[in-house]
Amino acid sequence: MAAFDHSLAALRLFGDELVPDEISALLGANPTVAHHKGQEIVGSRTGVTRIARTGSWRLRAADRAPEDLEAQIFEILEQLTHDLSVWDSLGRFKPNLFCGLFMGSNNDGISLSAKAMLAIGQRGIALGLDVYDSDEEESSAGP
Repeated sequence: MAAFDHSLAALRLFGDELVPDEISALLGANPTVAHHKGQEIVGSRTGVTRIARTGSWRLRAADRAPEDLEAQIFEILEQLTHDLSVWDSLGRFKPNLFCGLFMGSNNDGISLSAKAMLAIGQRGIALGLDVYDSDEEESSAGP
């Protein structure tokens, strides 16, 4: 089983009542991207302005080539509080770790250590894995 060609990962929280500055204060880090419900957002690629339907707080790890999802997970988590009561209080925002995995062949694989899975689980973070065929455009992926 070959390793994935490259990977991306981002922690994401969403909610109508989400206030990005409050999330940053609780987690102890600034997001890569954030907005509150009703905020005007200008698309970086399209330049089109839209209104945010809900609040969002996202922290992205550096992309890795070749894939190193475990390092990306810890890159994100090590920036944030280790206080599990804070994470428990953020459960209403349904924290999730978006992971994009890009295949280099037709049979790539991945495994995560028990340490990484425990760290994610203790914080109540859902793990989402999007796997992209080696022929798919990377532009279709993204946190």
